Amino acid sequence: MQNSRRNFIKLSGLSALALSSPIKKLSLLHDEFSYKNLDAFGIQLWTVKEDMAANAKDTLKQLAGFGFKQIESFEGKDGIFWGMKNTEFKKYLDDIGTKIVASHCDISKDFERKAAEAAAIGMSYLICPYKGPQKNIDEFKKFAEEFNKCGEICRKNGIRFAYHNHDYSFKPVDGQLPQKVMIDNTDASLVDFEMDIYWVVVAGENPEEWFKKYKNRFRSCHVKDRLKNPPAKAGDGSCVVGTGSINFPQILKTAKANGVKYFIVEQEAFAGTTPLKSSEANAAYMKNLSI
Repeated sequence: MQNSRRNFIKLSGLSALALSSPIKKLSLLHDEFSYKNLDAFGIQLWTVKEDMAANAKDTLKQLAGFGFKQIESFEGKDGIFWGMKNTEFKKYLDDIGTKIVASHCDISKDFERKAAEAAAIGMSYLICPYKGPQKNIDEFKKFAEEFNKCGEICRKNGIRFAYHNHDYSFKPVDGQLPQKVMIDNTDASLVDFEMDIYWVVVAGENPEEWFKKYKNRFRSCHVKDRLKNPPAKAGDGSCVVGTGSINFPQILKTAKANGVKYFIVEQEAFAGTTPLKSSEANAAYMKNLSI
């Protein structure tokens, strides 16, 4: 009741200010209420891969306790569902208050089966995690064709397909950017993209510009921060979200405004700490993030 009263007084006060100076104060009113906390955010299980390999259920339970309401899996030696059947995996996540929304997977093997299993438990995406640098741009055009085929399989099953970037797709090949080539040569009705913001920054590109230029093509993103003084090896520069150099409040607000629906935390380097402790800190940051 006290919170409701304070909110009412706050709203009334802002409304009065808006009426006293329409242009400036309405802008203040808009800013006050256009920033909202995320309803849900997720974690890519690669962040805690060693813990998952040791005890998948216990690790998932801890992640749910930290506040992660969404899980993005990956395909390891025990598959997307960590040695469980898809329905068993879903039931366990239901029991601990989270859900699997997507998974990275090997798209070259049994993809139709994977799509059917993902769809059966209400997942939204299967994602190609990596293709690697190529010597010529034609290879990326071939990837686009492959993605369209995967997207068609996913559509038949009622889910979506996406491609997750690293830095290589934002570096010119034959005078063209592979990321642009893949976006331009994929059918928007079949293929989405998951932006790994960290790798876009490593490549020297501006994530916001890509979100705006390709509105509604990026539907998911990896929220992965970069050290302010990163090491020479690009992959070692990952750190707890909010402690590095990437302006996530601004970038994620732009992402959300341009069609991104899933905000997935990932971390790959853990100097002086552990993956689970870092995951807890990442969740704490995401809970308080307003975009």
